[in-house]
Amino acid sequence: MPATGRREVLTALGAAGMLPVAGPAAAQTAAAPPAAASAPPPAAASAAAARAVESVRDAILRLSREVWTNAELSLHEVKSAAIHLRELEAAGFRTVSRGTSGVPTAFVSEWSNGSGGPRLGYLPEYDALPGLGNAAEPRRTPGPTGAEVGHGCGHNMLGAGCTGGAIALRRMMEAEGTPGTIRVYGCAAEETEGAKVYMARDGLFADLDAALAWHPAPFAGAGIVRLNALDKVKVMFHGRTAHAGIDPWNGRSALKAAEMFGIGVQMMREHVEPSARMHYIYEQAGVAPNVIPDFAQVWIILRDLDRPKVEGLTAWVKQVAEGAATATQTRAEVLHFFGTHDLLPNEPLARLLHRHLAAVPIEWTPAEQEFAKACQREMKLREAGLAAQPLPFLHEISAGGSTDVGEVSYQAPVGVFAWPTMPLGVGLHTWPVTACGGMSIGDKGSLNTARILAAAGWELMTDAALREAAKADFAKRRGDRPFKPSLPASQLRPIGLPAFMTRTADDEMVTGID
Repeated sequence: MPATGRREVLTALGAAGMLPVAGPAAAQTAAAPPAAASAPPPAAASAAAARAVESVRDAILRLSREVWTNAELSLHEVKSAAIHLRELEAAGFRTVSRGTSGVPTAFVSEWSNGSGGPRLGYLPEYDALPGLGNAAEPRRTPGPTGAEVGHGCGHNMLGAGCTGGAIALRRMMEAEGTPGTIRVYGCAAEETEGAKVYMARDGLFADLDAALAWHPAPFAGAGIVRLNALDKVKVMFHGRTAHAGIDPWNGRSALKAAEMFGIGVQMMREHVEPSARMHYIYEQAGVAPNVIPDFAQVWIILRDLDRPKVEGLTAWVKQVAEGAATATQTRAEVLHFFGTHDLLPNEPLARLLHRHLAAVPIEWTPAEQEFAKACQREMKLREAGLAAQPLPFLHEISAGGSTDVGEVSYQAPVGVFAWPTMPLGVGLHTWPVTACGGMSIGDKGSLNTARILAAAGWELMTDAALREAAKADFAKRRGDRPFKPSLPASQLRPIGLPAFMTRTADDEMVTGID
């Protein structure tokens, strides 16, 4: 790869959050030659998957476009989940559960052929992000739901590719009489309190031979990619209010406790490992400067390479909170409400996906390239357009981000790949991702990834040696540690559920009673 191409690769990886700070070491890591040459994909499987996807093309595009049009925030995805279930049921899948594992917008859907056979899981996501609503135009302009909510991470395409791949694989298996089970997990709320973590606590992935997924990116690629473990914590301080001018000595400021907590976290930074990430916001800090705040709340996210490291950070943060409360004569309350494992890569599955993504042409029309360049102009980026070639197989890429797919990867072998659905240099969680996802660029992403996922799924269903290789790699990387859920046992459901999903008839009966 020429130097210019290598720089573009690193820029794309960095924009997608898949590299640490760029530098010589990062460049060598990204450009490292593969340890073993990847075999070409079986032509028959790739061609059969292409035909199967074409036969369900309309369903895949309905999924992507309707979820994009009806963008919903995490834990609010009532319409989006229903759209996926509608298409799955129409394709012959049985709905196993709705509101799975205590998450109202999660589901499990399944189709089996014959008796026995492998079990393969697909992991569609469908939640959107706040503030990223946009029309399918290369400029900032409100979309179908205004500017408040939009698919700035491309989950409309991610979901359509995964669910579409499952539907296409069903057609292939039925045509050949291939035994096995395809299971589609409706993975709600990946952006906040991902349903996969609750499902994993219930052991819902433990019987899979493998699970497959993909994610939108500025490039096509697969490899040994690691993402961090994570904990999400709310730190609440309870003080005593008073008039800040007349008798402040009678108050105890919860805000001062929160500020001291923040200083304590800063004091930690010198002594944590370079892989650690700690970032927080003040969610509540008082209502008026002349009223001493009796309540303050901080939301902090902690990341590191694996669960033991993250658990160490979380324990330390709890000590910092207690210290801040003691120093300010307030009371600290710490709620650890969410966590994930690190993403455990699987080399046989990564190579399988890389072979199949390399078999799918990345083709753009002049109008699509101009759309991408117009987005880049708006963002004041180099007008490089859309990636037209896949990356070489990636080796030992380590990033600071996290995903609830990590929880699945500790229960079953997981394969994940990236596919271009946004301009080069554009990062996730930005408006151009929403814009591209609502037009032909996004359509191609949904269709092409469904083809890759169906072809890879077919190989897993029909190749026992491949399944055994994936399981052996999984066992080697995970070791003999028993699976320990990242969620606290006391956390029965997400804390961010909207009121309409938790209100009961008893609530209505007592409304208005003092």
